[in-house]
Amino acid sequence: MKQLQWTSALRGAVAAALALAGAAQLHAASQAPVAAENGMVVSAQHLATKIGVDVLKRGGNAIDSAVAVGYALAVVYPAAGNLGGGGFMTVQLADGRKSFLDFREKAPLAATANMYLDKDGNVVKGLSTNGHLAVGVPGTVSGLELAREKYGTMKRDALIAPSIALAERGFVLEQGDIDLLATATADFKKDPASGAIFLNKGEPFAVGQKLVQKDLAKTLKAISRNGVDGFYKGPVGAALVASSQAGKGIITQADLNQYTTRELAPVECDYRGYHVVSAPPPSSGGVVICEMLNILEGYPLKDLGFRSAQAVHYQIEAMRHAYVDRNSYLGDPDFVKNPLDRLLDKGYAEKIRAVIDPKKAGVSKDIKPGVAPHEGSNTTHYSIIDQWGNAVSVTYTLNDWFGAKVTAAGTGVLLNDEMDDFTVKIGVPNLYGLVQGETNAIAPGKRPLSSMSPTILTKDGKPVFIVGTPGGSRIITAVLHTILNVVDYEMNVQEAVDAPRFHQQWLPDVTNVETFALSPDTRKILTDMGHNLGVPQPANHVAAITIGAPALGGKPVGKNRFYGANDPRRNTGLALGY
Repeated sequence: MKQLQWTSALRGAVAAALALAGAAQLHAASQAPVAAENGMVVSAQHLATKIGVDVLKRGGNAIDSAVAVGYALAVVYPAAGNLGGGGFMTVQLADGRKSFLDFREKAPLAATANMYLDKDGNVVKGLSTNGHLAVGVPGTVSGLELAREKYGTMKRDALIAPSIALAERGFVLEQGDIDLLATATADFKKDPASGAIFLNKGEPFAVGQKLVQKDLAKTLKAISRNGVDGFYKGPVGAALVASSQAGKGIITQADLNQYTTRELAPVECDYRGYHVVSAPPPSSGGVVICEMLNILEGYPLKDLGFRSAQAVHYQIEAMRHAYVDRNSYLGDPDFVKNPLDRLLDKGYAEKIRAVIDPKKAGVSKDIKPGVAPHEGSNTTHYSIIDQWGNAVSVTYTLNDWFGAKVTAAGTGVLLNDEMDDFTVKIGVPNLYGLVQGETNAIAPGKRPLSSMSPTILTKDGKPVFIVGTPGGSRIITAVLHTILNVVDYEMNVQEAVDAPRFHQQWLPDVTNVETFALSPDTRKILTDMGHNLGVPQPANHVAAITIGAPALGGKPVGKNRFYGANDPRRNTGLALGY
């Protein structure tokens, strides 16, 4: 009897494998989307993803899971996961409520508009990107705690405990972890507090070795006991201030005391029957994504064909025009008036379409603020959905990999270099090549403009797609591509994430193209139209989930409701459900 059962089970498994193999041949993805019935987490580090799924299994909601993943990434993904940075969270609750939490870093109270210029008014290289003067007041702990208190269901200590254990006991490093640590070996050697943690007796770690972070475990315990006060006040707050002063930074206890997370209304727009819920200023992400979608809605992208020269031309021009507005008109809403009504207006998109020549590339230097029709950041992302349909999209960051490359001694907290996201000098490009304007100038207590774009698409008021990515100024275009891929080109979620991408940001006037994104003959047509096509930039890491089926409007696989896609580009991360 046992023999018979085993044989029928084997027969079933073989049939299932053949069915999956057949399905795989129909798709151009690195693998089939990860399917699950009760919830899904996609993050850039496998241990953090597992912690998030475990919270969902224990009855926590998507917000509880997002908080646990946020703390976990601070331990297992130190290049971008953080306590010493900041970010954004877009929330669409099962009951239809929507919110956006802004826990972006702020300029210290002693900051000035010209703090990174020399006596002749020239930018001092490295001052806004490396060392303690580059550090903005961190917001992550404030943001995670507000999210948990307002929208979560679980106690703080239960959500932080797994991260404390990982920091205290250490975790085994895999190749993806080692590759990221290797990008900052020279910097770790210059900063003793960082080198003591992220180097192994002064040398780089190797695959299979353990990274133990005792100081970070102590900091997490302080937060577990005392919430935001455990980080911003007491011994941890004092250590953050002491390390800033020792490193010629300007953060004081007053800066830490006055930090608060803002809750704002998301930016919203509609695209081909879907409703887009995304990040408002001080992120430029939602505004620019909606502006590009509004422009592209006037073109028959599906009929033109995926990666046809004409479709690519229209997408590049939409990017070029939207980035003019991003770099010229957007900033912290407490300091500048963001012209959202105009930038999000379908009529405005129509005016931009009217100046796009279907046969010729635009010239970036001729397209500028004040000229019709334009009158008047490295990171990590995770996407989560729970069994009830609460959706959370979180992007948070230290800015560059490992931020300012300095750790606050005694805390285990790596610090951000977010001050570089301000306009350090008008007309001078930042770390990501963005040339920005007066609206984003440095001012005390101001939050720098961001490109982070945690986004949720809904249909009939219910979430159907959750997406986001790291990648500095390329975040916006990577999210745009992924939306176009699922909506216009009807790809499944993994195909949409895998598909090669291109990026244009107005200045410099070059479109960076990933390998295999364009065929040689398509490239020739675009070059003949006047497009300047450049080399690929470092890869993004898109984390996406579709709800209901692997592709929007598709059929579910068995009883599975959630389909996750982890970007294969960075050799880290995991999509996992239960």
